[in-house]
Order: sequence, then structure tokens, then C-alpha cells
Amino acid sequence: MVQVPLIKTDAEFEDLKKRLWTFMKEDIYPNEKTFNHQNHEIGLNGNEWTHSPILIELMTRAKQKGLWNMFLPIDSAEAAGNCADGMSHGLTNRQYAEICEILGTSVPMEFASEATNCTSPDTGNMEVLCRYGSEKQKKEWLVPLLEGKIRSAFAMTEPDVASSDATNIGISITRDTEAGEYIINGRKWWITGSLSLHCKIMILMGKTDPDGPKFAQQSQILVPMDTPGITLMRPMLAFGDDDSPKGHAELLFENVRVPFENALLGEGRGFEISQGRLGPGRIHHCMRLIGQAERSLAAMCSRAEQREGFGKKFVKFDTVLQDIAKIRVEIETCRLLVQQAADQMDKLGNKDGHTRQLLSLMKAHVPITVQNIVDKCIQVFGGMGVSQDTPLFQAFAGARILRIADGPDEVHWRTAARIELARQKASPLKDIGTYPKYGKDLLPFRRSGDPISPATQKKLDAFEALEVGNRSKL
Repeated sequence: MVQVPLIKTDAEFEDLKKRLWTFMKEDIYPNEKTFNHQNHEIGLNGNEWTHSPILIELMTRAKQKGLWNMFLPIDSAEAAGNCADGMSHGLTNRQYAEICEILGTSVPMEFASEATNCTSPDTGNMEVLCRYGSEKQKKEWLVPLLEGKIRSAFAMTEPDVASSDATNIGISITRDTEAGEYIINGRKWWITGSLSLHCKIMILMGKTDPDGPKFAQQSQILVPMDTPGITLMRPMLAFGDDDSPKGHAELLFENVRVPFENALLGEGRGFEISQGRLGPGRIHHCMRLIGQAERSLAAMCSRAEQREGFGKKFVKFDTVLQDIAKIRVEIETCRLLVQQAADQMDKLGNKDGHTRQLLSLMKAHVPITVQNIVDKCIQVFGGMGVSQDTPLFQAFAGARILRIADGPDEVHWRTAARIELARQKASPLKDIGTYPKYGKDLLPFRRSGDPISPATQKKLDAFEALEVGNRSKL
């Protein structure tokens, strides 16, 4: 069983970051091209996708160095009870924001996260099991996930509906009361991780009560990947990449049967679980994106100091200098937003209104900001920036994909705006936004029937008496 040190002091946390930086420099960065090459070969060599050899090697090293399960926050570990004993560092979400940013400097973005068992969708699934799973479900699925022996998937998105609205999820889950089983029929797609043979369990969200209250129609069900009736139809290609051996599958469910006991938290609680999962599982992507931005900026600055055009180094051009400065302030702004959201989660939980607003703002703002940052960095490299000779094209694609993968920008802006309108109703500034236009103490400028003073009338008469050419003499 994996055992990791519990972080209790600031000094221990700083030591953890130091050890992680050493791991990144000695084990992750030097193996990025090997990881990419091996993954690509796995995708080309058939449909039996497994971890690349270099990933297995690095997972072993990470365990040995105590760099494992750093994502699991102290409250989730406590909710998991004995199942998480010795498997969590006990970090807060705010502390993990710093850890995850370091992990996010790898390319691909989740390479280091995979090596340390801090990758999606496993992190979100493990937190769901910690918080909502039964003791039997935790022992059967949470423990091997925490140990890194298996991987998991989260089957939510469907091809025929706007899945960013969780109430739209409509895959059929009917009951066979006599057999004590749910029967699942329908399609899912973009199901991350499900193409890997290491993926043993998925959490599936579907409709158990089509006629029930709007937010109680869906349930989340544990579905083992070897259950009869599941067909992996195809890998979905993101910008032409199959992302093997993790992958994102389109799945067909034909009379897939699982026992009633596989329901998480109970029937009709699927939307509730989804709302609880949105914060912890999805804030991690934004944390990693900041690492991607830092990696891209470092590459841009190095290139600008080396590359020459029109008689001088690029770093001497004012436009390049301005971009460097603007990127720095954009990174710092994103970092502060993410850290504040993480801090609010620690203090108030992710169901608190202000916390939810920060999470929505973060999810909308950070990916597009990082996408624009990487775009500026690519420009300094020229053609090299979109080639295999730099990691920038992967950073750009990753940021763009996350503007959809964790819910489209528009949904997050909408959520943040609706929360803001509700908050403004209690604002002490609500009724002082404008000055009164009229009132007993505010006289109109002039009425059409008001008399004109003799002095002013004299000026008007004098002006009208002048010929046009002489009016400049007034």
C-alpha cells in the first residue's frame, strides 16, 4: 500500500515543493519527448492501449519519493475514512494550487500529473468516491485508484444534447426490480481515459426518473468497464490527436446491467454529485494551465534573446517587451484568481455562492487567457513555434480544448453573472448608482416661455442686424 508523509507545517510544505521541483527537473522534463513518442506508438499499434513504459517507470519513482496523491485535500481524505489512511498528504486546496502549477509545467500538461497519480478524471472520481461512496464502493474502487493500480472514467457528455447543462443528460437507466439491476442504454462521447485497458471503472450519469423533478431525474452509477454490453466505438480526435493511450472514447451502451448497489449516494442525486464535483476536480486544470503559461513565457524570453531580425535582437523590440510584461501581469492575475477560489473552497466549500462564482470566473478566464499567452509566445518563435521542436503547440491546443472540456466559456460567464446579479441585490451601493434627474431643488435649465433679459435680447438684436460678412466683428 502507498504511504505518503502527512504535511503539517509550512516548512514541510516547502520541502514537498522542493522535492517536486527536483523530480520535475531530473525525471519529467528530460523524458517528455520519450513519453510523447511512446504514447504515439501505442496509438498506432492497435486497440490495446496501456501505460507507456516511461510512465510506469516514473510512477514507481514518484511513489518512492513520496510524491503521490498530492491532490487529495484534507477534507476529502477525512471523508474517505480508513480507506485513505496514509494515502493523502493532507494538503488544502490552496496548497495544492501551488503543487499543481508545478506539475502543469510538464508537456503534455498532465504528464507529471499522471506520474504522481494526480491526473484527471481520476482525481475528480476519487473525490466523488471519498465524499459520496459507500464503504464497499470505497474499498472496491477508491483504494486501488489511490494506489494507482487502476484508472477510471467519468461518463457524462452525450452527443445529442448540450451536456454543459447537467439536467440535459438523458442516457436511459431503467430498473429491473426483480433482478435488482439497472439497465443502461444509450451513447456517451468524449469519455476521457476509457480507452485505456487500465481503466476499470467509470462513473456514469444518466436519467433514472424522466418524470421526476428537474434536478432529481439523474443518478450517478458505478459501471465496471468489463460489464457486458459496452462497446468502445472509436477514439475521439482532438485537433487530430487521439491522445493515446488515455484517449477520449465514444461509447455505446446496450442493455448494460449493474446492481442497484452501484448507485452513488442514491437515485436522483446525480445533479447534486455533479455540483459537488465541479470545484475540486475542475480547478486542477486551471492550476495546471498557469504552469503551461510559465513554461511558454520562459521559452518566449529565451527565444527573444537569441533571435535576431531587422538588425537587432527580438528582445530589443518594444512590441516584444510589451508582450512579455503583459504576459507576466496576465499570469499573476490568473494565479491570484485560482488561489482565491481554492482558498474559498477551503474555508466555505464549493457550494458557497461566492466560491461558485470564483470557480466560474476562473474557468472562463484562465483557459482563454493562457491560450492568448501561448499564441503570443508562438509568434516570437515563428514557424518553429507550431512545430514539433517546441512544446507550444501542445500548450495552445490544451488551453483551447479546456475552453470546452470543462464546460464552454459562455456557461461559466452566465453562471458568474447570475450570481453577481443576486449578490448585487444586497450591495450597499445598489441604490446610489445614479443621481436624481428631477426634484423640488432641481430647476430646469429654461422653459420655452421664459422671458429673455433685456441685456441678452439686445445682443440677439444686434447680431441679427449685422450682415453675414460682418458678424465676425462682434
